[in-house]
Amino acid sequence: MPIRYKRILLKLSGEILAGDERSGLNYPVINDICREIAEIAQAGIETAMVVGGGNFIRGARAVEQGMDRVQADQMGMLATVINALALQNALEQLGMPTRVQTAIEMRSVAEPFITRRAVRHLEKGRVLIFAAGTGSPYFSTDTAAALRASEIKSECLLKATKVDGIYDKDPVKFPDARFMPEVGFDDAIGLHLKVMDGAAFSLCMENKMPIIVFNVQKKGNLARLLIAGERIGSIVS
Repeated sequence: MPIRYKRILLKLSGEILAGDERSGLNYPVINDICREIAEIAQAGIETAMVVGGGNFIRGARAVEQGMDRVQADQMGMLATVINALALQNALEQLGMPTRVQTAIEMRSVAEPFITRRAVRHLEKGRVLIFAAGTGSPYFSTDTAAALRASEIKSECLLKATKVDGIYDKDPVKFPDARFMPEVGFDDAIGLHLKVMDGAAFSLCMENKMPIIVFNVQKKGNLARLLIAGERIGSIVS
């Protein structure tokens, strides 16, 4: 079966990298995720990622406790760099060439984000990890994912979650939550679906970028979705 997309961007939250722990890095979980990423990249899919930092700090929670919003968001951006380096290490141990690009310059750690260079890395088969969000406060890493996906002309944005897709309410808290296999952008924005923020939805809608929301914790889902072409999760388009 033909590969569904040639170039994709995967959005990983920091919480997923923590596994069952509340914070920090769960290395067995990271290794499992990276094995699946390596599988799709080795199949010829140009793969980029944006990673969050919520396993170390959540800006909104820090603000609630009295921290300045700008500084809280800057701390969150630095947390994403730690996660990006952990993913890079796990992928390279699997033999995958990778590059980390950051929105905040730290040249001794990673490359600065440059669109043309990013695209060239993808064309050469390198897995690309974007860190430090957009480089500006007040923007989530979901918005950063939508922005980077648009800049590199990704064919799809994959939002990795702990549930099977989009529901009309939190399925963890509400057993009667209704699964929504297909959602239009206008509905996603109008219903204030929590899976991504409004700015991310709006940016993807403007650039005609479909979003697939799926459960990354079920082993094999990435390959089933991208290589086998199975219908997994929910699609916003």
